[in-house]
Amino acid sequence: MTANTQALSDAGVSIWLDDLSRERLNDGSLRQLIEGKNVVGVTTNPTIFASALAKGEAYDEQVEELAAAGADVETAVFEITTADVAEACDLFAPVAAATGGVDGRVSLEVDPRMARDGDKTVAEAARLAEKVGKSNVHIKIPATFEGLDAITKTLAAGISVNVTLIFSLERYRAVINAFMTGLEQAKENGKDLSTIHSVASFFVSRVDTEIDKRLDAVGTDEATALKGKAGLANARLAFQIFEQQFATERWATLADAGANPQRPLWASTGVKDPALPDTLYVTELVTKGVVNTMPEKTLDAAADHAEVTGDTIRGTYDDANATLDAIDKLGISYDDVVKVLEDEGVSKFEVSWGELLETVQNALDGAKAKVGSGAEGTR
Repeated sequence: MTANTQALSDAGVSIWLDDLSRERLNDGSLRQLIEGKNVVGVTTNPTIFASALAKGEAYDEQVEELAAAGADVETAVFEITTADVAEACDLFAPVAAATGGVDGRVSLEVDPRMARDGDKTVAEAARLAEKVGKSNVHIKIPATFEGLDAITKTLAAGISVNVTLIFSLERYRAVINAFMTGLEQAKENGKDLSTIHSVASFFVSRVDTEIDKRLDAVGTDEATALKGKAGLANARLAFQIFEQQFATERWATLADAGANPQRPLWASTGVKDPALPDTLYVTELVTKGVVNTMPEKTLDAAADHAEVTGDTIRGTYDDANATLDAIDKLGISYDDVVKVLEDEGVSKFEVSWGELLETVQNALDGAKAKVGSGAEGTR
């Protein structure tokens, strides 16, 4: 293990990789990250799968089999993505066993086109969980308003959930309520609460990207001084909410029944502004009991030169509130920012899903043409 990633782990941060591909599974590079850089979980999203399918030959054999079976593109995407996640779940099974299922998790997102349709999300979450068939899978559900009830119903069915695309503090409170309501219903349904796990994925760098753009438009020295600070402030205040909500009698009752807390997960931790330190969203969001899911570039930077100085969240809440207040006084609307980010987040994943479908359709067409030309040559 590298000294820096080990220091993060020792400080209570679970390091997850924000990437997955058949190539990573086949060449052993994912296993190497487990063994060498303290990686104890994986998150995926439509963009990651679109990128993985667009390059390399790792999927050719399965695509040819699916084409021969007459699979349509939707079926092919379902089969390909669930196969990758199931294999990754097997790879992380020892980690899951060693941590009681807290880590060793692999996340798979519902079709983002369902993000505004709660009923379809619930049905798709159940379908994905059943297909993967691994106890350490997380089904990712976006934290749209429509997604809140879907989160509750999915947890109530005993399915572990990664709640994704959280940007606002108000929505995060609603996510925690949806989580606890889901566990309460799961208990009523006779589910073993100790087997249900969840994380709440709070996005960080995208907040800075949007707010910094607006600070640049303001253009004053005061505005410039606030650049690169909103994302951390927002995440730190989210952790304050976590501390408050998981210290209530409501939670104590669930914990007594065996429930696991819904851990905060820092997502979107790759730094977008080259003027900022490339490990900013790693070293400045350290505290016990959180997850940081990193793209490999950020993980490599953390392993190489992250300076872990202990807890960098607790005790920062006054400063974080002051930062967001100062931004508000400049006329930048927090509510508008988080709405724009949620809408953009859903839209970007829909675009990536479209790219994934197109890539797989082209691969299916190529496989069918290959079979066809082979048949022609035998006549």
